[in-house]
Amino acid sequence: MSRTGEKNRWLIAASAMLIHLSIGSVYAYSVYQRPLQETQGWTVGDVTLGFTVAIFTLGLSTALLGRYVERYGPRISGLAAAVAFAGGTMLAGVAVRVGSHVGFVMTYGVVAGVGLGLGYISPISTLVKWFPDRRGLATGLAVMGFGAGALVTGPLANHLIEATDIPTTLFVLGAGYFVAMAAGAWYLEKPPEGWMPAGIDPDAVVEADSHGVIVAADLEQRTASEAIRTPQFSLVWLIVFINVSAGIMLLSVASNMTQSITGASAAVAATVVGLLGLFNGLGRIGWSSLSDYIGRTTTYGTFFVVQILAFLALPNVTTVPLFAAVLFLIVTCYGGGFACLPAYLADLFGTKELGAIHGYTLTAWSMAGVAGPTLVARIVELTGSYDLAFYVVAGMLGVGLVCVGLLRWRVSVVREAQLVGTPHGTER
Repeated sequence: MSRTGEKNRWLIAASAMLIHLSIGSVYAYSVYQRPLQETQGWTVGDVTLGFTVAIFTLGLSTALLGRYVERYGPRISGLAAAVAFAGGTMLAGVAVRVGSHVGFVMTYGVVAGVGLGLGYISPISTLVKWFPDRRGLATGLAVMGFGAGALVTGPLANHLIEATDIPTTLFVLGAGYFVAMAAGAWYLEKPPEGWMPAGIDPDAVVEADSHGVIVAADLEQRTASEAIRTPQFSLVWLIVFINVSAGIMLLSVASNMTQSITGASAAVAATVVGLLGLFNGLGRIGWSSLSDYIGRTTTYGTFFVVQILAFLALPNVTTVPLFAAVLFLIVTCYGGGFACLPAYLADLFGTKELGAIHGYTLTAWSMAGVAGPTLVARIVELTGSYDLAFYVVAGMLGVGLVCVGLLRWRVSVVREAQLVGTPHGTER
C-alpha cells in the first residue's frame, strides 16, 4: 500500500478552510439588515427571509447533491460551489440595485444557498480520507472556518457598505469569495487508493499512534442508500436536529435575550453576539480534536449533559458576564456538533459515500433552522418570557441524551453481530 501522496494533507485542510471561511460569511448576514431596511424599505421579515431561505436551501442541497460530490470529486464540486455561491452573492447585488425583493431572495437565498450546501460538503469526505488518524481534528479545522467566517466578513462588509453601498459590497464580496473558493477547490484531491499516513499500520484493526489517538476500523462500509435505512442513521439525525435546534435558537435571539434577561445595553449585547461567533469557531476545533481521544459518542453525550445543565441554569442567571459565559459554553457545543459529525459518520458508515451520507444528515440542520427560532419566538409571544423556552429545550436535550445512549447500544449490537457473523446486522 502506498504511504505517501503527491499532495500535502495539511494544505488540503487549508484549502478546505478557504472554502468554509467564504461560505461561513452567511453568519454575518445581519450586517445587511438595517442598510437594506433603510435603502429598500423592506421590513425585518423581508430581509430575514433571504437568510432563512439560504439556510434551508443549504440543508436541502446537501441531501440532493451529496451523490454529485461523490461522483465528480471535490475539485469539480468545489468549483461548482464557488460559481453558485459567488454568483448568487453578486446577483443579489443586482437585485438590490433594481429594488427586487423576490430577486434578492432567489439569488442570495436559492442560488447562493445551493453554493453553501455544495461548498459545505465538498471537502469533508476528502479530508476524512487524508486524516484517518485525525478525523476529528481535520474536519474541525474545516468547519471552524465556517463558524468563524463572520469574523472576517462582518467588519469587511460593514466597511464596504459605509464606503460604497450594498450592491457594490455584494459585488466585491462575491468576487472575493470566488477567488478564495476556486483556489481552495483547485488543490483538493482524494488521496491515492489505499493511502495511509506514515506511522499507521493499514492492516491493524486498532492501534494507538505516538500521540495517543486511537485509530479504529470503521463500524461498517455502507453506501448512502444502505446507511439511511439503518437505526444508527435515524439516531444520528435526531441527535443533530436536537443539538442544532438548541444552539440556533439562542443565536436567533441572542441580542434581545441578553438585554431582556440581564438588562445589558444594546452595545454590550452586540459584543456578546460578536463573541458568540468566536466561541462557535473555537468549539468546532476544540471539541472535534478532543473527540479523537475520547470518542465521538462520548463527545455527543457530553454536549447534551453540558447543555441540559446550562439551559436549566439560564433562567436564574442575571449578571452579564455569567450569562454570556453560559451562552458561550452552549455555542461551543453547537459548533462542536457540526465539527464532529463527518468524523462520526465515517466511524459508523465508512468513507465509501461519506459525502452523500453527510448531505442526507444535514437535512436535520434545515429542519432545526426553522424549528429552533420558531419555537423560541412562539413561546416568547405567548408568555412574554424566555424561561419556558429554556426548560422546553432542556427537555429536548434530555431526549437527545437518550438517543446517544441508544446509539452506543446499537453500535455494540452491530459489533457483536459482526463477531458471530450475523448478516445484515444493522438493517431495520
